[in-house]
Amino acid sequence: MAELLIIWHSRTGGSQQMAEAAFAAARHEGTARILTAEEARPDDLLSASGYLFCAPENLASLSGQMKEFFDRCYYPVLGRIEGRPYAQMICAGSDGQGAARQLARIATGWRLREVQPPLILCTHAQTPEAILAPKQLDAEALEPCRELGAAMSAGLALGVF
Repeated sequence: MAELLIIWHSRTGGSQQMAEAAFAAARHEGTARILTAEEARPDDLLSASGYLFCAPENLASLSGQMKEFFDRCYYPVLGRIEGRPYAQMICAGSDGQGAARQLARIATGWRLREVQPPLILCTHAQTPEAILAPKQLDAEALEPCRELGAAMSAGLALGVF
């Protein structure tokens, strides 16, 4: 059975809320699993049919824990997951483009197939206090995450991807 694997990391809760919203919707459309970047292993990637990566942008790049996941899993699955679909969600205080580009470059190395442009949720956190504060995303902000999770899961279940 086709399975969507959602892998996430969060420092202040924004990315976690995004990943959980996507997962809740994905379960209603097909088979989905959610893991933190720390928990995810190469075997998890190999057993999934598609991926939704979710991380915060820190200093214009992926969070360290998400990057560590890619560092740890990159070579063990290289050449073994080619062509599988993926999408990404980035929680950012400003534009999020740096993290999205970095993740896309990694996915390109794995020869994954991007099924939609990055979903970037901007919190507009620009002061040290706002950046470090726990995030509370409202239902409206999380709706695109739910839609993406549902679409990825349904697409895998129907064989669209």
